[in-house]
Amino acid sequence: MEAIYLDHAATSPMANGVVEAMIPVYKDIIGNASSVHSFGRKARQQLDTSRRVLAASVGANEKEIIFTSGGTEADNMALLGVAEANQDKGNHIITSIQEHHATLHTAEKLEKQGFRVTYLPVNEAGLVSVQDVEAALTDDTILVSIMYVNNETGVIQPVDEIGDLLKNHQAYFHTDAVQAYGLVDIDVHEQGIDLLTVSAHKIGGPKGIGFLYVKEGVKMTPVQFGGEQERKRRPGTENIPSVAGFELASNIAMETKQIRNERYQKYKQILIETFTEAGIAFSINGDQEKTVSSIMNVSFAGTNVEALLANFDLSGIAASSGSACTAGSVEPSHVLSAMYGSDSPITTNSIRFSFGLANTEDNVREAAARVASIVKRLTS
Repeated sequence: MEAIYLDHAATSPMANGVVEAMIPVYKDIIGNASSVHSFGRKARQQLDTSRRVLAASVGANEKEIIFTSGGTEADNMALLGVAEANQDKGNHIITSIQEHHATLHTAEKLEKQGFRVTYLPVNEAGLVSVQDVEAALTDDTILVSIMYVNNETGVIQPVDEIGDLLKNHQAYFHTDAVQAYGLVDIDVHEQGIDLLTVSAHKIGGPKGIGFLYVKEGVKMTPVQFGGEQERKRRPGTENIPSVAGFELASNIAMETKQIRNERYQKYKQILIETFTEAGIAFSINGDQEKTVSSIMNVSFAGTNVEALLANFDLSGIAASSGSACTAGSVEPSHVLSAMYGSDSPITTNSIRFSFGLANTEDNVREAAARVASIVKRLTS
């Protein structure tokens, strides 16, 4: 029985050629990019080249890219660094109740340090309201952090509109674009984005590398201390092989963006048609007119997450849920709770299917049939 991977929003397999591109860097570029000798200059050349490519992918310039260990560190840096550096302007931060925990837990830490945080609600479509952002703004607001695409539902947030709203306000605008990058067109300057988070392993790059775009002029304090790497904003010897892998994965993602969007949209249709033909009860969470092609969050009435995931795994299907499963109980997804209320059964019977490099039309069709069969059995 073929194992089928439908959890690309968690992490993606490496894109073709990425591993091969990294091996010679591991072997041949042995210097530290901060060293002045020829070995160091060779490392610096690779670092600078990759930084330019990745900056261009979001419409930034190379001086605005800080390499990090991934999305979590970048989110942490954005919130903690901006909050500390801008306390003289105010102590108010706006985010949403459905953010990734890398943002939410950082916001909670800032609250303990005396900052005031407003957590905006979302509607049943999974969208933050621009009017709510506007109503929450005060003269003390120094940062607004709203994710670009929700990692559980795939719903695209009104980033352009929030960027426009904040153009005449002192608050900086941060967006976690981990699930958007490589699928959605991003131009940070046109969209009024001041800080933006990206992670390589979501697009077929290596794990343990990401970047934070920080618009030139944004006041941000470092949150780690050591050397003067990354323009004194993120100390530590740069991970040159992973940076090179990230560069290639980004190039591949940008070149294949349209093809992959069309392909993943077709995969969604296969799931919908298969579930419908099987006669199982299901509904899709989030506004399907405003979701990325790669993520589909499905509620299966009369089931629960633990039984679904266990049975999927036994049948070779890898999918996931926003629910945290612990000994005999399920903690409802904070995203779906925000959309439907914590008492809704949707919060504990929904599965996220996410498409990517490991999928073909055939294996998606096979996975859909297996899922439909399991749901039928569990609800009969």
